[in-house]
Amino acid sequence: MTQMAGLKPKHFLWEVEGRIARIRLDRPERKNPLTFDSYAELRDTFRALVYADDVDAVVFLPNGGNFCSGGDVHDIIGPLVAMDMKGLLAFTRMTGDFVKAMLHCGKPIIAAVDGIAVGAGAIITMASDIRIATPAAKTAFLFTRVGLAGCDMGACAMLPRIIGQGRASELLYTGRTMSAEEGERWGYYNRLVAADALEADALEMARRIVSGPTFAHGITKTQLNQEWSMSLDQAIESEAQAQAICMQTRDFERAYKAFVAKQTPVFEGD
Repeated sequence: MTQMAGLKPKHFLWEVEGRIARIRLDRPERKNPLTFDSYAELRDTFRALVYADDVDAVVFLPNGGNFCSGGDVHDIIGPLVAMDMKGLLAFTRMTGDFVKAMLHCGKPIIAAVDGIAVGAGAIITMASDIRIATPAAKTAFLFTRVGLAGCDMGACAMLPRIIGQGRASELLYTGRTMSAEEGERWGYYNRLVAADALEADALEMARRIVSGPTFAHGITKTQLNQEWSMSLDQAIESEAQAQAICMQTRDFERAYKAFVAKQTPVFEGD
């Protein structure tokens, strides 16, 4: 298993405390844009989380009042214009692999969003399991505004499932900003909180998650992702098998014994 607490990334801030990893992009003066290197390092970090035994949840936080302004205009978009098709496909597959790594990391991810979350920044929020925002959050899937299709990094598959086909279509065709109030009303954001309470709120949610049966949480995340492409019969059978696995865990036994003793169970993730 991997120990992630000692990770020292070059392109973002990373901290592990109480089995909760905190990530912040670290270019606040430019509203935290992504580069080729930060994309790759984030992808590799989330891939490694699959094997981490010291992290049970991830909180993706803003920095300097903004979440992420997407791909850096000068460091990414400029070079892309000069690339051939092979290079372009390698890049778009790499960004898609970042989303896949988030989906398959086995840990619940909470996005705490303030200020700008656009382009790839919006995708990071979309690929998270839970989204909390401030009233100042501005979220835009603005790919059409730079001459591209809205189908970037899984947006055409995932966004309609979160907010509905019509609303997703509007955002992906126009690239317009979704306000925080719209995001909450449409079910994109779980709730809105004041900016000075955002990090504490997100961390409290993470603590609540990591105090639960974390092995079972990993199964829940897997099922949430896999059942998108299953029939109802397949999903019910898959969940039967998943739950039978969880019934073999010591956490399941701990919960039963605590119930009998009229105590609160203390889960240990095994």
